[in-house]
Amino acid sequence: MDEFKPLIGQEQAVNLLTQAVKTNRIAPAYLFVGPEGVGRGLAAGCFVQLLFSSSQNRVLQGNHPDLLWVQPTYLHQGQRLTPTEAAEKGLKRKAPPVIRLDQIREITEFLGRFPLVASRNVVVLEQAETMAEAAANALLKTLEEPGQATLILIAPSLESILPTLVSRCQRIPFYRLNTAAMTQVLRETGHEEILQHPAVLSLASGSPGQAIAYYKQMQAVPPELLKAVTKVPSSYREALEVAKQIDKAIDTEAQLWLVDYLQQFYWHQSHQPNIINRLEQARKSLLCYAQPRLVWECTFLSFCQ
Repeated sequence: MDEFKPLIGQEQAVNLLTQAVKTNRIAPAYLFVGPEGVGRGLAAGCFVQLLFSSSQNRVLQGNHPDLLWVQPTYLHQGQRLTPTEAAEKGLKRKAPPVIRLDQIREITEFLGRFPLVASRNVVVLEQAETMAEAAANALLKTLEEPGQATLILIAPSLESILPTLVSRCQRIPFYRLNTAAMTQVLRETGHEEILQHPAVLSLASGSPGQAIAYYKQMQAVPPELLKAVTKVPSSYREALEVAKQIDKAIDTEAQLWLVDYLQQFYWHQSHQPNIINRLEQARKSLLCYAQPRLVWECTFLSFCQ
């Protein structure tokens, strides 16, 4: 169907969803399960458009009276902020965003009324795996009696959410894209330059969304620093200087990404397991909140040995 034309490489998901509409056997709840960045959110938008195709309103995310699109949020000074809103305000948070209990209560209130334009209400929950147990249990009650509605939960795996939620949803699987589909998506979305960076593509592992995100992170690293870290230091002094630059230029989250990138880069360049293993130890140390500069000093000094 035309509604799914923007979605590339997820034929099974498209077939399952279009058949549900054609046969008028639309489930009360769906679980779109698969890796991040392979089109789960896009598919949800396409499916919503298909469900609302009889209405005269063009459906955009959050722009239809019978659609509620829920994202995980941060809590800042008593106000809920989506990741995009937090970034616009320049807020940096240590804890990841979550779907909160009061957001589930808003879903219940939203579903408590009849649809205004379409034949049903629709709720989409991005990153459903971020729900705490209290929020998940509250959602479970809604799934048991959804009324005149369809809920779409988006999650990376079945294990990431409560089994009781999984059992009440029809599973729609999403998969990593092959090379041809990855290339098509990146070209059609204006990110063809990413195809020139094999380390980024390998890191993304069949996820165009991840490839775009990783490339943006790479662009945020100063070019001179990226050049310095992608060659083995020629001396102890150079190793210490590179470690100092990393600690000064980028935060811990970006440093964790840098570990992933360097593992892929050095593997493609030289297939040296000892470097890969030392970078893995650096990741573990950073995750344990070790002093970042010291972590990188030890890592690059080991490269010189």
